Amino acid sequence: FSTVLRSLLEQMLENTAVRALKQLVLLHREDGPGPSRTVEWLNMRSWCSGHLHLRCPRRVFSRRSPTRLREVYEKVFEKTADRHSDFSRLARVLTGNTIALVLGGGGARGCSHVGVIKAMEEAGIPIDLVGGTSIGSFIGALYAEERSAVRVKQRAREWSKAMNSVFKTVLDLTYPITSMFSGSAFNTSISNVFEDKQAEDLWLPYFNVTTDITASAMRVHKDGSLWRYVRASMTLSGYLPPLCDPKDGNLLMDGGYINNLPADIARNIGAKTVIAIDVGSQDETDLCNYGDSLSGWWLLWKRINPWAEKVKVPDMAEIQSRLAYVSCVRQLEVVKKSAYCEYIRPPIDRFKTMDFGKFDEIYDVGYQHGKLLFTSWARGDIIQNMLKDHRSADYTDSKKTDSCTCPGADFTDLAEIVSRIEPVQSYVGADGK
Repeated sequence: FSTVLRSLLEQMLENTAVRALKQLVLLHREDGPGPSRTVEWLNMRSWCSGHLHLRCPRRVFSRRSPTRLREVYEKVFEKTADRHSDFSRLARVLTGNTIALVLGGGGARGCSHVGVIKAMEEAGIPIDLVGGTSIGSFIGALYAEERSAVRVKQRAREWSKAMNSVFKTVLDLTYPITSMFSGSAFNTSISNVFEDKQAEDLWLPYFNVTTDITASAMRVHKDGSLWRYVRASMTLSGYLPPLCDPKDGNLLMDGGYINNLPADIARNIGAKTVIAIDVGSQDETDLCNYGDSLSGWWLLWKRINPWAEKVKVPDMAEIQSRLAYVSCVRQLEVVKKSAYCEYIRPPIDRFKTMDFGKFDEIYDVGYQHGKLLFTSWARGDIIQNMLKDHRSADYTDSKKTDSCTCPGADFTDLAEIVSRIEPVQSYVGADGK
Protein backbone atom coordinates (compact mmCIF):
# COMPACT_ATOMS: atom_id res chain seq x y z
CA PHE A 1 0.00 0.00 0.00
CA SER A 2 2.94 2.32 -0.45
CA THR A 3 1.25 3.88 -3.48
CA VAL A 4 -2.48 4.28 -4.03
CA LEU A 5 -3.30 4.75 -7.70
CA ARG A 6 -6.45 4.94 -9.79
CA SER A 7 -6.36 3.36 -13.21
CA LEU A 8 -7.85 4.96 -16.30
CA LEU A 9 -10.57 2.32 -16.26
CA GLU A 10 -11.56 3.29 -12.72
CA GLN A 11 -11.72 6.96 -13.65
CA MET A 12 -13.99 6.14 -16.58
CA LEU A 13 -16.22 4.01 -14.35
CA GLU A 14 -17.13 7.10 -12.34
CA ASN A 15 -18.66 8.69 -15.44
CA THR A 16 -20.45 5.64 -16.84
CA ALA A 17 -24.24 5.42 -16.78
CA VAL A 18 -24.17 1.81 -15.51
CA ARG A 19 -25.25 1.81 -11.87
CA ALA A 20 -24.37 -1.75 -10.92
CA LEU A 21 -22.86 -2.40 -7.51
CA LYS A 22 -19.11 -2.15 -7.93
CA GLN A 23 -16.66 -3.96 -5.66
CA LEU A 24 -13.02 -3.02 -5.21
CA VAL A 25 -10.93 -6.20 -5.13
CA LEU A 26 -7.52 -5.81 -3.49
CA LEU A 27 -4.99 -8.56 -4.21
CA HIS A 28 -2.39 -9.59 -1.64
CA ARG A 29 0.49 -12.04 -1.83
CA GLU A 30 -0.37 -15.10 0.25
CA ASP A 31 2.97 -14.88 2.06
CA GLY A 32 2.82 -11.09 2.46
CA PRO A 33 1.61 -8.80 5.25
CA GLY A 34 -2.05 -8.29 6.08
CA PRO A 35 -4.22 -5.46 4.73
CA SER A 36 -3.56 -1.90 5.87
CA ARG A 37 -4.57 1.63 4.85
CA THR A 38 -7.56 0.29 2.93
CA VAL A 39 -9.44 3.50 3.67
CA GLU A 40 -7.06 5.40 1.37
CA TRP A 41 -8.04 3.17 -1.54
CA LEU A 42 -11.74 3.56 -0.76
CA ASN A 43 -11.66 7.34 -0.31
CA MET A 44 -10.26 7.78 -3.82
CA ARG A 45 -13.03 5.71 -5.40
CA SER A 46 -16.47 7.22 -5.06
CA TRP A 47 -17.88 4.50 -7.34
CA CYS A 48 -16.95 1.76 -4.86
CA SER A 49 -19.87 0.14 -3.02
CA GLY A 50 -17.75 -2.44 -1.21
CA HIS A 51 -14.36 -4.08 -1.13
CA LEU A 52 -12.74 -7.50 -0.76
CA HIS A 53 -9.25 -8.53 0.30
CA LEU A 54 -7.96 -11.61 -1.53
CA ARG A 55 -4.86 -13.66 -0.79
CA CYS A 56 -3.38 -14.81 -4.08
CA PRO A 57 -0.93 -17.60 -4.95
CA ARG A 58 2.36 -16.53 -6.50
CA ARG A 59 1.26 -17.47 -10.01
CA VAL A 60 -1.23 -14.57 -10.02
CA PHE A 61 1.64 -12.07 -9.85
CA SER A 62 4.04 -13.95 -12.14
CA ARG A 63 4.90 -12.62 -15.61
CA ARG A 64 4.58 -15.42 -18.13
CA SER A 65 3.84 -15.61 -21.81
CA PRO A 66 0.20 -16.33 -22.77
CA THR A 67 1.17 -19.84 -23.85
CA ARG A 68 2.92 -20.64 -20.59
CA LEU A 69 0.09 -19.04 -18.62
CA ARG A 70 -2.43 -21.24 -20.40
CA GLU A 71 -0.42 -24.35 -19.55
CA VAL A 72 -0.23 -23.38 -15.89
CA TYR A 73 -3.96 -22.82 -15.54
CA GLU A 74 -4.88 -25.97 -17.45
CA LYS A 75 -3.12 -27.87 -14.68
CA VAL A 76 -4.81 -25.74 -12.02
CA PHE A 77 -8.26 -26.41 -13.48
CA GLU A 78 -7.68 -30.16 -13.28
CA LYS A 79 -7.69 -29.90 -9.49
CA THR A 80 -10.80 -29.63 -7.33
CA ALA A 81 -11.44 -26.04 -6.28
CA ASP A 82 -10.74 -25.23 -2.64
CA ARG A 83 -13.99 -23.89 -1.18
CA HIS A 84 -12.00 -22.03 1.49
CA SER A 85 -9.80 -20.12 -0.94
CA ASP A 86 -10.30 -16.38 -1.34
CA PHE A 87 -11.17 -16.78 -5.01
CA SER A 88 -13.92 -19.25 -4.12
CA ARG A 89 -15.18 -16.61 -1.70
CA LEU A 90 -15.07 -14.02 -4.49
CA ALA A 91 -17.05 -16.37 -6.74
CA ARG A 92 -19.73 -16.84 -4.08
CA VAL A 93 -19.99 -13.09 -3.54
CA LEU A 94 -20.28 -12.34 -7.27
CA THR A 95 -22.93 -15.02 -7.81
CA GLY A 96 -25.02 -14.11 -4.77
CA ASN A 97 -24.13 -17.21 -2.76
CA THR A 98 -22.41 -15.56 0.21
CA ILE A 99 -22.35 -17.54 3.47
CA ALA A 100 -22.46 -15.31 6.56
CA LEU A 101 -21.66 -16.09 10.17
CA VAL A 102 -23.55 -14.00 12.73
CA LEU A 103 -22.63 -14.19 16.42
CA GLY A 104 -25.03 -13.06 19.11
CA GLY A 105 -24.42 -11.32 22.43
CA GLY A 106 -24.46 -13.00 25.82
CA GLY A 107 -21.35 -12.12 27.79
CA ALA A 108 -19.05 -15.00 28.73
CA ARG A 109 -21.45 -17.46 27.09
CA GLY A 110 -20.08 -16.06 23.84
CA CYS A 111 -16.84 -17.97 24.45
CA SER A 112 -18.76 -20.91 22.97
CA HIS A 113 -18.72 -19.05 19.63
CA VAL A 114 -15.04 -19.97 19.28
CA GLY A 115 -15.77 -23.67 19.78
CA VAL A 116 -18.57 -23.65 17.22
CA ILE A 117 -16.30 -21.88 14.71
CA LYS A 118 -13.64 -24.56 15.26
CA ALA A 119 -16.24 -27.24 14.54
CA MET A 120 -17.33 -25.33 11.42
CA GLU A 121 -13.78 -25.34 10.10
CA GLU A 122 -13.50 -29.09 10.67
CA ALA A 123 -16.82 -29.61 8.87
CA GLY A 124 -15.52 -27.70 5.84
CA ILE A 125 -18.05 -24.84 6.02
CA PRO A 126 -16.60 -21.65 4.46
CA ILE A 127 -17.35 -18.20 5.87
CA ASP A 128 -17.55 -15.17 3.58
CA LEU A 129 -18.99 -12.50 5.89
CA VAL A 130 -18.88 -12.04 9.67
CA GLY A 131 -21.11 -9.94 11.89
CA GLY A 132 -22.06 -9.78 15.52
CA THR A 133 -23.35 -8.00 18.57
CA SER A 134 -21.66 -7.49 21.95
CA ILE A 135 -19.35 -10.46 22.67
CA GLY A 136 -20.28 -11.70 19.19
CA SER A 137 -18.80 -8.54 17.69
CA PHE A 138 -15.55 -9.24 19.58
CA ILE A 139 -15.22 -12.89 18.53
CA GLY A 140 -16.39 -12.04 15.00
CA ALA A 141 -13.75 -9.33 14.62
CA LEU A 142 -11.05 -11.75 15.79
CA TYR A 143 -12.13 -14.33 13.21
CA ALA A 144 -12.41 -11.76 10.41
CA GLU A 145 -8.82 -10.77 11.18
CA GLU A 146 -7.29 -14.21 11.77
CA ARG A 147 -9.47 -16.61 9.73
CA SER A 148 -8.22 -19.35 12.06
CA ALA A 149 -10.15 -20.79 14.99
CA VAL A 150 -6.88 -21.78 16.66
CA ARG A 151 -5.57 -18.21 16.70
CA VAL A 152 -8.97 -16.85 17.72
CA LYS A 153 -9.03 -19.25 20.66
CA GLN A 154 -5.57 -18.15 21.81
CA ARG A 155 -6.38 -14.45 21.68
CA ALA A 156 -9.89 -14.80 23.13
CA ARG A 157 -8.58 -16.90 26.02
CA GLU A 158 -5.94 -14.29 26.88
CA TRP A 159 -8.56 -11.54 26.83
CA SER A 160 -10.97 -13.59 28.98
CA LYS A 161 -8.22 -14.14 31.53
CA ALA A 162 -7.66 -10.37 31.71
CA MET A 163 -11.42 -9.82 32.08
CA ASN A 164 -11.38 -12.07 35.14
CA SER A 165 -8.88 -9.86 36.98
CA VAL A 166 -10.45 -8.54 40.20
CA PHE A 167 -7.58 -6.11 40.78
CA LYS A 168 -8.09 -4.28 37.46
CA THR A 169 -11.83 -4.23 38.03
CA VAL A 170 -11.53 -2.58 41.45
CA LEU A 171 -9.10 0.04 40.14
CA ASP A 172 -11.61 1.07 37.46
CA LEU A 173 -14.43 1.81 39.92
CA THR A 174 -15.74 5.37 39.80
CA TYR A 175 -18.49 7.46 41.37
CA PRO A 176 -21.60 5.85 39.80
CA ILE A 177 -23.35 8.79 38.15
CA THR A 178 -23.26 7.31 34.64
CA SER A 179 -21.74 3.90 35.35
CA MET A 180 -19.98 1.84 38.01
CA PHE A 181 -16.73 1.79 36.06
CA SER A 182 -14.91 4.51 34.16
CA GLY A 183 -14.39 2.22 31.16
CA SER A 184 -10.66 2.89 31.03
CA ALA A 185 -9.61 -0.66 31.98
CA PHE A 186 -12.11 -2.21 29.56
CA ASN A 187 -10.99 0.13 26.79
CA THR A 188 -7.40 -0.93 27.36
CA SER A 189 -8.28 -4.63 27.25
CA ILE A 190 -10.06 -4.23 23.89
CA SER A 191 -7.51 -1.87 22.34
CA ASN A 192 -4.68 -4.23 23.35
CA VAL A 193 -6.36 -6.94 21.28
CA PHE A 194 -7.02 -4.95 18.10
CA GLU A 195 -4.53 -2.08 18.47
CA ASP A 196 -5.03 0.45 15.64
CA LYS A 197 -6.73 -1.99 13.26
CA GLN A 198 -9.50 -0.53 11.11
CA ALA A 199 -12.58 -2.58 10.22
CA GLU A 200 -11.78 -2.06 6.51
CA ASP A 201 -8.46 -3.87 7.00
CA LEU A 202 -9.94 -7.20 8.11
CA TRP A 203 -9.56 -10.14 5.75
CA LEU A 204 -13.29 -10.88 5.79
CA PRO A 205 -16.08 -8.31 5.39
CA TYR A 206 -17.28 -7.47 8.90
CA PHE A 207 -20.02 -5.54 10.67
CA ASN A 208 -21.25 -5.05 14.20
CA VAL A 209 -24.28 -3.46 15.82
CA THR A 210 -24.59 -0.78 18.50
CA THR A 211 -27.48 1.11 20.07
CA ASP A 212 -27.31 4.85 19.44
CA ILE A 213 -28.98 6.43 22.49
CA THR A 214 -28.49 9.93 21.06
CA ALA A 215 -30.57 9.21 17.96
CA SER A 216 -32.58 6.33 19.51
CA ALA A 217 -31.62 4.08 16.61
CA MET A 218 -29.68 1.00 15.63
CA ARG A 219 -26.24 1.60 14.13
CA VAL A 220 -24.43 -0.85 11.85
CA HIS A 221 -20.66 -0.32 11.67
CA LYS A 222 -18.62 -1.66 8.75
CA ASP A 223 -15.66 0.72 8.84
CA GLY A 224 -13.68 2.84 11.25
CA SER A 225 -11.75 2.14 14.45
CA LEU A 226 -12.27 -1.55 15.18
CA TRP A 227 -11.62 -1.58 18.91
CA ARG A 228 -13.88 1.41 19.54
CA TYR A 229 -16.91 -0.06 17.77
CA VAL A 230 -16.33 -3.48 19.33
CA ARG A 231 -16.14 -1.79 22.73
CA ALA A 232 -19.31 0.19 21.98
CA SER A 233 -21.16 -2.98 21.02
CA MET A 234 -20.17 -4.52 24.40
CA THR A 235 -21.22 -1.56 26.59
CA LEU A 236 -23.65 -2.80 29.24
CA SER A 237 -25.74 -0.02 30.76
CA GLY A 238 -24.83 0.69 34.36
CA TYR A 239 -21.45 -1.00 34.07
CA LEU A 240 -19.71 1.08 31.41
CA PRO A 241 -20.30 4.62 30.14
CA PRO A 242 -21.55 5.01 26.55
CA LEU A 243 -18.79 5.35 23.98
CA CYS A 244 -18.73 8.58 21.97
CA ASP A 245 -18.75 7.78 18.27
CA PRO A 246 -15.49 9.19 16.83
CA LYS A 247 -17.38 10.15 13.65
CA ASP A 248 -20.33 12.16 14.99
CA GLY A 249 -20.06 12.16 18.78
CA ASN A 250 -23.28 10.19 19.31
CA LEU A 251 -23.44 7.98 22.40
CA LEU A 252 -23.24 4.27 21.61
CA MET A 253 -24.29 1.37 23.85
CA ASP A 254 -24.48 -2.41 23.65
CA GLY A 255 -26.08 -3.57 20.41
CA GLY A 256 -27.95 -6.26 22.34
CA TYR A 257 -30.56 -3.72 23.41
CA ILE A 258 -31.77 -3.37 19.84
CA ASN A 259 -30.61 -6.42 17.83
CA ASN A 260 -28.89 -9.20 19.74
CA LEU A 261 -28.60 -11.59 16.78
CA PRO A 262 -28.35 -9.45 13.60
CA ALA A 263 -28.93 -12.16 11.02
CA ASP A 264 -31.29 -9.80 9.19
CA ILE A 265 -28.45 -7.30 8.76
CA ALA A 266 -26.26 -9.95 7.13
CA ARG A 267 -29.14 -10.86 4.83
CA ASN A 268 -29.62 -7.22 3.83
CA ILE A 269 -25.91 -6.91 3.08
CA GLY A 270 -26.24 -9.75 0.59
CA ALA A 271 -25.79 -13.11 2.31
CA LYS A 272 -27.69 -16.03 0.81
CA THR A 273 -27.23 -18.24 3.87
CA VAL A 274 -26.79 -16.97 7.42
CA ILE A 275 -25.48 -19.21 10.20
CA ALA A 276 -26.65 -17.49 13.40
CA ILE A 277 -25.33 -18.54 16.82
CA ASP A 278 -27.46 -17.42 19.78
CA VAL A 279 -25.90 -17.26 23.26
CA GLY A 280 -28.30 -14.80 24.87
CA SER A 281 -29.85 -15.16 28.31
CA GLN A 282 -32.79 -17.56 28.52
CA ASP A 283 -35.89 -17.42 30.71
CA GLU A 284 -35.59 -18.85 34.22
CA THR A 285 -38.61 -19.47 36.43
CA ASP A 286 -36.85 -20.76 39.57
CA LEU A 287 -35.58 -17.39 40.82
CA CYS A 288 -35.88 -16.55 44.51
CA ASN A 289 -38.92 -14.56 45.67
CA TYR A 290 -37.18 -12.13 48.03
CA GLY A 291 -40.15 -9.82 48.63
CA ASP A 292 -40.41 -6.06 48.13
CA SER A 293 -36.79 -5.11 48.82
CA LEU A 294 -33.39 -6.70 48.53
CA SER A 295 -30.22 -6.17 50.55
CA GLY A 296 -26.96 -6.71 48.72
CA TRP A 297 -25.29 -7.47 52.05
CA TRP A 298 -27.79 -10.29 52.63
CA LEU A 299 -27.02 -11.71 49.19
CA LEU A 300 -23.29 -11.46 49.80
CA TRP A 301 -23.65 -13.33 53.10
CA LYS A 302 -25.66 -16.07 51.39
CA ARG A 303 -22.91 -16.49 48.82
CA ILE A 304 -19.87 -16.54 51.08
CA ASN A 305 -21.40 -18.56 53.94
CA PRO A 306 -20.99 -22.26 53.08
CA TRP A 307 -23.75 -23.24 55.53
CA ALA A 308 -26.33 -20.73 54.37
CA GLU A 309 -29.14 -21.76 52.04
CA LYS A 310 -28.32 -20.61 48.52
CA VAL A 311 -30.68 -18.19 46.81
CA LYS A 312 -30.97 -17.65 43.07
CA VAL A 313 -31.09 -13.93 42.27
CA PRO A 314 -29.67 -12.44 39.03
CA ASP A 315 -26.79 -10.00 39.41
CA MET A 316 -26.56 -6.65 37.59
CA ALA A 317 -24.80 -8.08 34.53
CA GLU A 318 -27.36 -10.88 34.24
CA ILE A 319 -30.25 -8.43 34.50
CA GLN A 320 -28.73 -6.28 31.73
CA SER A 321 -28.25 -9.37 29.57
CA ARG A 322 -31.86 -10.42 30.10
CA LEU A 323 -33.11 -6.93 29.28
CA ALA A 324 -31.22 -7.09 25.99
CA TYR A 325 -32.67 -10.51 25.24
CA VAL A 326 -36.24 -9.50 26.12
CA SER A 327 -36.10 -6.42 23.88
CA CYS A 328 -35.12 -8.60 20.91
CA VAL A 329 -37.51 -11.53 21.41
CA ARG A 330 -39.74 -10.68 18.45
CA GLN A 331 -36.78 -10.07 16.14
CA LEU A 332 -35.22 -13.35 17.30
CA GLU A 333 -38.38 -15.31 16.50
CA VAL A 334 -38.35 -13.87 12.97
CA VAL A 335 -34.73 -14.98 12.57
CA LYS A 336 -35.50 -18.51 13.77
CA LYS A 337 -38.32 -18.89 11.24
CA SER A 338 -36.43 -17.38 8.29
CA ALA A 339 -35.65 -19.75 5.42
CA TYR A 340 -32.26 -18.15 4.86
CA CYS A 341 -31.07 -18.70 8.45
CA GLU A 342 -29.52 -21.73 10.15
CA TYR A 343 -30.16 -21.07 13.84
CA ILE A 344 -27.78 -22.57 16.41
CA ARG A 345 -27.97 -22.40 20.20
CA PRO A 346 -25.29 -24.27 22.19
CA PRO A 347 -26.32 -25.64 25.63
CA ILE A 348 -24.71 -22.80 27.60
CA ASP A 349 -27.59 -21.76 29.88
CA ARG A 350 -25.79 -22.83 33.07
CA PHE A 351 -23.09 -20.19 32.55
CA LYS A 352 -23.44 -16.60 33.73
CA THR A 353 -22.79 -13.40 31.81
CA MET A 354 -19.52 -12.69 33.66
CA ASP A 355 -18.12 -16.26 33.77
CA PHE A 356 -15.05 -15.33 31.72
CA GLY A 357 -12.87 -17.41 34.04
CA LYS A 358 -14.55 -20.54 32.60
CA PHE A 359 -13.37 -19.91 29.03
CA ASP A 360 -12.10 -23.44 28.32
CA GLU A 361 -15.23 -25.08 29.72
CA ILE A 362 -17.55 -22.84 27.71
CA TYR A 363 -15.39 -23.29 24.59
CA ASP A 364 -15.65 -27.08 24.90
CA VAL A 365 -19.45 -26.90 25.17
CA GLY A 366 -19.60 -24.92 21.93
CA TYR A 367 -17.13 -27.21 20.17
CA GLN A 368 -18.85 -30.46 21.15
CA HIS A 369 -22.27 -29.10 20.24
CA GLY A 370 -21.00 -27.83 16.90
CA LYS A 371 -19.26 -31.11 16.14
CA LEU A 372 -22.44 -33.12 16.66
CA LEU A 373 -24.58 -30.62 14.77
CA PHE A 374 -22.32 -30.29 11.73
CA THR A 375 -21.90 -34.06 11.53
CA SER A 376 -25.67 -34.34 11.14
CA TRP A 377 -25.58 -31.52 8.58
CA ALA A 378 -22.96 -33.43 6.58
CA ARG A 379 -25.07 -36.59 6.62
CA GLY A 380 -27.97 -34.61 5.26
CA ASP A 381 -27.81 -32.04 2.50
CA ILE A 382 -27.56 -28.79 4.48
CA ILE A 383 -23.87 -28.12 3.80
CA GLN A 384 -24.16 -29.08 0.13
CA ASN A 385 -27.16 -26.79 -0.28
CA MET A 386 -25.14 -23.91 1.16
CA LEU A 387 -22.48 -24.43 -1.47
CA LYS A 388 -24.83 -24.79 -4.44
CA ASP A 389 -25.48 -21.92 -6.81
CA HIS A 390 -29.13 -21.08 -6.19
CA ARG A 391 -29.54 -18.22 -8.63
CA SER A 392 -33.22 -18.51 -9.49
CA ALA A 393 -34.98 -16.70 -12.29
CA ASP A 394 -36.51 -14.31 -9.77
CA TYR A 395 -33.13 -13.56 -8.24
CA THR A 396 -31.55 -12.97 -11.66
CA ASP A 397 -34.38 -10.68 -12.70
CA SER A 398 -34.13 -8.66 -9.48
CA LYS A 399 -30.38 -8.31 -9.91
CA LYS A 400 -30.87 -7.07 -13.45
CA THR A 401 -33.35 -4.50 -12.20
CA ASP A 402 -30.94 -3.30 -9.53
CA SER A 403 -27.93 -3.24 -11.81
CA CYS A 404 -29.24 -1.53 -14.92
CA THR A 405 -31.34 1.51 -14.20
CA CYS A 406 -30.44 3.45 -17.34
CA PRO A 407 -31.98 2.63 -20.74
CA GLY A 408 -29.63 0.73 -23.01
CA ALA A 409 -27.11 0.07 -20.22
CA ASP A 410 -25.83 -3.50 -20.06
CA PHE A 411 -22.57 -5.41 -19.70
CA THR A 412 -21.53 -4.27 -23.18
CA ASP A 413 -20.94 -0.79 -21.79
CA LEU A 414 -18.24 -2.05 -19.45
CA ALA A 415 -16.73 -4.18 -22.20
CA GLU A 416 -16.56 -1.13 -24.43
CA ILE A 417 -14.75 0.83 -21.74
CA VAL A 418 -12.24 -1.97 -21.24
CA SER A 419 -11.61 -2.21 -24.97
CA ARG A 420 -10.56 1.44 -25.03
CA ILE A 421 -7.90 0.93 -22.36
CA GLU A 422 -4.40 0.16 -23.54
CA PRO A 423 -2.85 -3.08 -22.21
CA VAL A 424 -1.29 -2.67 -18.77
CA GLN A 425 2.50 -2.74 -18.85
CA SER A 426 2.95 -2.91 -15.08
CA TYR A 427 0.85 -3.17 -11.98
CA VAL A 428 0.78 -2.14 -8.35
CA GLY A 429 -0.34 -4.93 -6.01
CA ALA A 430 -2.23 -4.43 -2.76
CA ASP A 431 1.07 -4.79 -0.91
CA GLY A 432 2.55 -1.90 -2.90
CA LYS A 433 4.86 -4.09 -5.02
